[in-house]
Amino acid sequence: MRCPFCAHDDSQVKDSRPTEDNAVIRRRRQCSHCGARFTTFERVQLREVTVVKSNDRREAFDRAKLEQSVSLACRKRGVSQERIDQLVSGIQRQVETSGDAEVPSARIGEMVMDGLRQIDSVAYIRFASVYRDFSEAKDFEEFASNVRDMADG
Repeated sequence: MRCPFCAHDDSQVKDSRPTEDNAVIRRRRQCSHCGARFTTFERVQLREVTVVKSNDRREAFDRAKLEQSVSLACRKRGVSQERIDQLVSGIQRQVETSGDAEVPSARIGEMVMDGLRQIDSVAYIRFASVYRDFSEAKDFEEFASNVRDMADG
């Protein structure tokens, strides 16, 4: 593993332990060149999946990008990082086990919305506003009204 401080490509694992949900291995490493310590996380990747964007552009599935968009929607909402990780891991698992080499970004967006709807209604509306490209205040009002109706009914 390359050292993030000096770029030397040899480091030693000093400690390994699973995270609470046993989905990730956390490793503390030390660079054999400069002595700096750093942490890496290792997780299982079942298969390479390509995401097909709405403009037909293709890119590799990126867990970090998914986690960033979910975290942004949940920002200042009191949603724990552990809960965000669980949602992202669940979506990643669904994408990788679907059997499809290519997954439309719209399907991933719907998975995120389904997950956020159950976690936090404000985060759900925030994500939807970007995902569904709200352009006016009335778009927010209509969507929020539907969310409120679902919660009441």
